[in-house]
Amino acid sequence: MVDNKAENAQYTYQATQISTATKEQLLLITYDIAIRSCRLAEAALAPADNEPQDYDQAHREIVRAQDVIRELMVTLNTEKGGEMAQNLMRLYDYMYQQLVEANIKKDARNVRYVLTMLEDLKDTWEEALMKLLKEYQAAHPDDDDLKAVKNMNAKDLNGLKDAKTVQTMPQQSSAVPTPGKAGGLNIAG
Repeated sequence: MVDNKAENAQYTYQATQISTATKEQLLLITYDIAIRSCRLAEAALAPADNEPQDYDQAHREIVRAQDVIRELMVTLNTEKGGEMAQNLMRLYDYMYQQLVEANIKKDARNVRYVLTMLEDLKDTWEEALMKLLKEYQAAHPDDDDLKAVKNMNAKDLNGLKDAKTVQTMPQQSSAVPTPGKAGGLNIAG
């Protein structure tokens, strides 16, 4: 019963986080889910201290990571994004195929490879969002909505983003708020 209450609280927290997130925050949350799934799959395929491999968990987590990557592919606007979006689509497709192969061969190396790419992409998005935020702040110094985040840095986007350990609950993203005014940040599509 206690576990059920904790699970419900976690679900409520996650649902609130997602329902109140901006497009930019949703993109980062999506990457977080894929990263977490890859970490869990890798841990299941390459356990420490002579523990047995957990192929069922590895399968579930790899499939979850595949689902997330497929969602990233579906929401990517290749017409609007041009060549950069098309290249990103090809990269997502490559990662998806690597996860399929990892699931078939039960190979933690493929999962690690995709995990590294996802972490790099997330870091790149965070840097881009911070750059856009700072440019917007410079162009709109009197915007009351942005005064609270004026001194924000890239680490603030996702708390302990440098932590490389598997977590039981996703990190809360305090990502870049999108101003409710025309001209606000919106690069996620």
